[in-house]
Amino acid sequence: MAEKLKYVQAVSSVNPSFWNKLTELKLNIDKLDETPRSIWAFFTVLQSDVVPQPLLELDSTSFNSQFNAQNMYIPFKGKVINKNTVEDFKECNKMDLINSEGRCLYDNIISGAAIKDPALLNSFLLLSFADLKKYHYYYWFCFPVPTGITLEKNTCTLLSDEFPEDMIKQFYTDFQSLDTINKSYFLVEKVKKGLSLHTLSSKLDQLNPDNIRDFYFAFFNISNDGAQVGSQLRNYVALVLQYWIAEKSVYLNLKLMKWRIVPDINLDKIENARCLLIGAGTLGCAVARCLLGWGVRNITLADNGHVSPSNPVRQSLFSYEDAIAMKPKSEAAAEALKKIFPGVNANGVYLNVPMPGHTIGESVLQQTVDSVQILTDLVQSNDIIFLLMDSRESRWLPTLLGTYYKKIVINSALGFDSYLVMRHGCISEVATSPDPVINVDGYKIIRGENLGCYFCNDITAPGDSMKNRTLDQQCTVTRPGVAQIAGALAVELAVSILQHDKGLAAPAFFKVSPTAQDLDPEDESQCILGLIPHSIRGFLCSFNQILPATMKYDKCVACSDAILNEYKENGIDFLLKVFNSSKHLEDVTKLTDMFKDINLDEVLEFSDEDFD
Repeated sequence: MAEKLKYVQAVSSVNPSFWNKLTELKLNIDKLDETPRSIWAFFTVLQSDVVPQPLLELDSTSFNSQFNAQNMYIPFKGKVINKNTVEDFKECNKMDLINSEGRCLYDNIISGAAIKDPALLNSFLLLSFADLKKYHYYYWFCFPVPTGITLEKNTCTLLSDEFPEDMIKQFYTDFQSLDTINKSYFLVEKVKKGLSLHTLSSKLDQLNPDNIRDFYFAFFNISNDGAQVGSQLRNYVALVLQYWIAEKSVYLNLKLMKWRIVPDINLDKIENARCLLIGAGTLGCAVARCLLGWGVRNITLADNGHVSPSNPVRQSLFSYEDAIAMKPKSEAAAEALKKIFPGVNANGVYLNVPMPGHTIGESVLQQTVDSVQILTDLVQSNDIIFLLMDSRESRWLPTLLGTYYKKIVINSALGFDSYLVMRHGCISEVATSPDPVINVDGYKIIRGENLGCYFCNDITAPGDSMKNRTLDQQCTVTRPGVAQIAGALAVELAVSILQHDKGLAAPAFFKVSPTAQDLDPEDESQCILGLIPHSIRGFLCSFNQILPATMKYDKCVACSDAILNEYKENGIDFLLKVFNSSKHLEDVTKLTDMFKDINLDEVLEFSDEDFD
């Protein structure tokens, strides 16, 4: 029968130099400020006949910003709260402090911070009062660990019984070369030539059911008694359970899908896709949640809004607390994604997207230039760009940048009971085919390089659609389910593109005959998930959906060669002209010349809500 592990707690040893430094900080810097200070402690290897319990030491170097690494010193990362009166020290609710530190520890585990900095698993709190008149010091330590974890010892084997002497020597040498922060908890891999040591951050995400038996979860045992382990081991186990179980459970549905339904699906390609969501509102939340379901690891959300009380009931990543705190939407959404799945690399960016026809004054010129650079960097560093904003003109710059840098761009717009989801075409690397449209069994197929963007149906440049609009016109007023449907379709469309062998250049199908049958799944133009449309328009009033397609327009104000060349040659100067007057786009594309023969009074301008 397996034996339960026995734990030993560290015993604190505070060097007088620690109190000397604390006194100096109290007098010269902190004064009456009781804000917790980050401090270090260290465990050293001592013989059990000298010190029967593990000794945790603090000295003047504990206040250093970086750990004072010395050979075989193991770091503990904590904080000191120095109270102003002895009464405050005595009356402080110790249980509340322990619970608070436990929550901090848990947050560091689920956020992944403890993977990057394993010293956080050796956390502690020092509560103190310094009587500077008498130089008396009062203190109390706590070491938070989860109480609900029970570990059993199945076997206990010496390294010398498992590995030859030369391998153990190499192990010790490699351990010595580890960064001090990573010496407490690390991974050991069995390889052909022996043992290889890895930090948690460099290898933990590569463990899977196929290779797990080649690894040991290693830790530095602070106990002097080989029959016991340091109590902090439970924090390590909590991290492994949180990361390993949550991590692998996320992929259960996808793995089962690959077993029989679509065995050729490339899950790694989806997992490693870097996704940028511009807009973190109702659509942004829906898209982000669906991306998690597909196992996407890297999600960046950009938005300039703050969570308001009306948001949480419709926007699935926000809470009432976010609204009370008026958190930036992008930041709150990223935090929510990490709480749902700690393994996701989610980031929030506060960003104002510059727009055509929104005049740039001198006071905001530099801010606008900075915003353009931030957006450009985000587009360049991501693979898929989702345009999920409220207005037509806010989509123009990301559309231009996505086309210019040859990214997959997925656009989604909402009406009251209707929605549009579409993908943008790509720049052809070769000469455009003389026959851009192919006929196949009641369908037409447009080559990927000939597909239009969101603006290819327009003959006017986007302007300031927020001017002179009432509240209901400024907000996207929709039936609650519309965003969820459109968000899911946007993600499914993006995943289908990733699975097509031509990727961004995948051809688009649209039905031209009402009697056309479903295409053969083996048709070479499709991907393993089926045909890929150019756009999807849905109408909840009739619960109907159509798949229209649009050819690229040679005078498009966003993706035409004229616009791309102008951006390439003049960069930010061109963009600033467009921001100050969207008519510049019409001049560059020669639409102005075409307008001479058109009565523009007869041309209606539609908003996103009117497209159906």
